[in-house]
Amino acid sequence: MFDVVVIGAGVIGCSIARELSRYNLKICVLEKGADVATGTSKANSGIVHAGFDAKPNTLKGKLNAKGNSMFDMLSKELDFPFKRNGSLVLCFDQNDIDKLEELKIKGENNAVPGIRILNKEEVLKLEPSINDNIVAALYAPTGGIVCPYEMTIAYAENAYTNGVEFKLNTEVKNIKKYQEEFVIETSKGSFKSKMVINAAGLFADDLNNMISKNKINIIARKGEYCLFDKTAGAMATRTLFQLPTKMGKGVLVTSTVDGNLLIGPNAVDVEDKSDICTSQEGLDDVLDKAKITLREVPMKQVITSFSGLRAHSTIDDFIISEAEDVKGFINVAGIESPGLSSAPAIANMVEDMVVEKLSPTKNQKFNPVRQGIPKFREMNNEERKNLISKDPSYGKMICRCETVTEGEILSAIKRPLGARDLDGIKRRTRAGMGRCQSGFCSTKIVTILSRELNIPEIEITKFGGESRLLIGRNKEI
Repeated sequence: MFDVVVIGAGVIGCSIARELSRYNLKICVLEKGADVATGTSKANSGIVHAGFDAKPNTLKGKLNAKGNSMFDMLSKELDFPFKRNGSLVLCFDQNDIDKLEELKIKGENNAVPGIRILNKEEVLKLEPSINDNIVAALYAPTGGIVCPYEMTIAYAENAYTNGVEFKLNTEVKNIKKYQEEFVIETSKGSFKSKMVINAAGLFADDLNNMISKNKINIIARKGEYCLFDKTAGAMATRTLFQLPTKMGKGVLVTSTVDGNLLIGPNAVDVEDKSDICTSQEGLDDVLDKAKITLREVPMKQVITSFSGLRAHSTIDDFIISEAEDVKGFINVAGIESPGLSSAPAIANMVEDMVVEKLSPTKNQKFNPVRQGIPKFREMNNEERKNLISKDPSYGKMICRCETVTEGEILSAIKRPLGARDLDGIKRRTRAGMGRCQSGFCSTKIVTILSRELNIPEIEITKFGGESRLLIGRNKEI
């Protein structure tokens, strides 16, 4: 019997689990994927929005700026990369300046600090790569960028070390309520709990609709991206938005926390909630729209493209509430943009709801600090020398593009909730994320995973399940 079962190990589920681990509660996180951060949290813009776009008096409006203000402390406690680089909403038509004024008023109503409107000269002084036909821009200094999957992993590891259980490869099949307890039927058996937190992202409606008569509907909204080499990263030091539309904030141009240039996403609603393919039409659309923002798009420096799915609610706001007809079942659904920015505040909101229900005592052993993997690429020569003297595996280079050593890969495997596949290593160390896109390092990583996990290389997968990288030789040939 658990006190709380959280369904979904994305950034929302893991942030909630971490905040609840501050209490003497028996907590379990169920995740159908082979790792944490395998859904929306692994493929999004990584933007920490300032909070000027959300409608005042909505959950998005109330939680965005609040969550944004918590990132400095959280990134230090949990040791994940975060930069407060600021953001600009670009206006290219004199007739649209009133829309910038409207955004500014929204931001002020949402308690966003320091926002102001800049003229053409001020904008180009900040970002020289922007098209010369820029008219004005809304500047928000509190905007930021983060690595969404590193943030999720950091939350998960800290929750785990504070006593939270994680059950991966565990898909929820049904949920039933019996008097004071829930029975969650999964692909790995049944779990009992006093409370259930539904943080299942794209599939949160399926879980709610299993148990509640009050149905919700989540639409999968796909966005495609182009990622550019780090040599193009300086083209945008701040996050550059175009004026938003009813389909979202439009195509953005931004540097990433790791120094790449990222362009995207578009917004297309899809029926298949597993459809993360890219298309020539979609990528062309993204790049064409980026040409509105940038004087020149460095097409030859694209190193990869990808897509992600956002969980769009038909009520166009976050759904964070207890199901009226199922006490103890809390939906945290429809968490699309600015969900990543709001995650810390969402976790606090759900924490308050659980504490009110269960009245738990504080966990006096709670440790808010998590130490990440040492990053060889960010060290000076003296630091590298000292690290190698303590652990020679840090002197063996595995990924040349991203300067990732064997020591980092070993740490990714051996630490709490350690990596078990190629993508798990990639998310924790960046091995395979550089210009060659794992062409050089993938075979070396397979060998290391096989050795450390004591399983044949043929059993190593890219992202769990049947995504094996190697096939066996036919003995008859």
